[in-house]
Amino acid sequence: DLMIRTNNSKARESHPGLWRLQAMMNKMTLAILACCAPLFAASCEQAPKVAEVGKLAPDFTLVDTKGTTWTLSQLRGQVVFVNFWATWCAPCREEMPEFSRINAKYASNGVQFVGISLDSADKVAAFRKETEISYPLLIGNLETLDLSSDLGNRAKALPFTVILRQDGSLQQVKLGKYATSDLEKVLLAALQSR
Repeated sequence: DLMIRTNNSKARESHPGLWRLQAMMNKMTLAILACCAPLFAASCEQAPKVAEVGKLAPDFTLVDTKGTTWTLSQLRGQVVFVNFWATWCAPCREEMPEFSRINAKYASNGVQFVGISLDSADKVAAFRKETEISYPLLIGNLETLDLSSDLGNRAKALPFTVILRQDGSLQQVKLGKYATSDLEKVLLAALQSR
């Protein structure tokens, strides 16, 4: 019997229902732990690998709103900002004009921003018509969310930005909106790490 033992038999006699309830709860707790322990152990053993700073980012192939195919590997040789976003994500939309400005300003220095949307092509095309963006907006899919997770976005939340060095290795990741004052500092640090 899993019931907590006590020398106070009067307490047990005066509240027999409480003692039976406690015994039942103890048995249920052990049953739940017995069922969940293998699942927890398996999840710990099979945790997805997350790219580490300095390691090569996984390649991807996606299309933009015009149907042009883009791969991450074709951008090697540049400092690349990969921004995961969606049209329904207010912080994403707020930081994109600054990304666009910085992309245009530093393009000749080997900097390239790429937006990867978690929306349909129609929604991204409509957004592009109303908002001037100086960098490619690629159309993601369900695997794209896994890609962001592999790059460090365990929460799979937006916006999520990855900064890659010229050789395609990971320099920095950020979950959440970039403050305008931080963005240029981060970019200049990435350019210096060439």
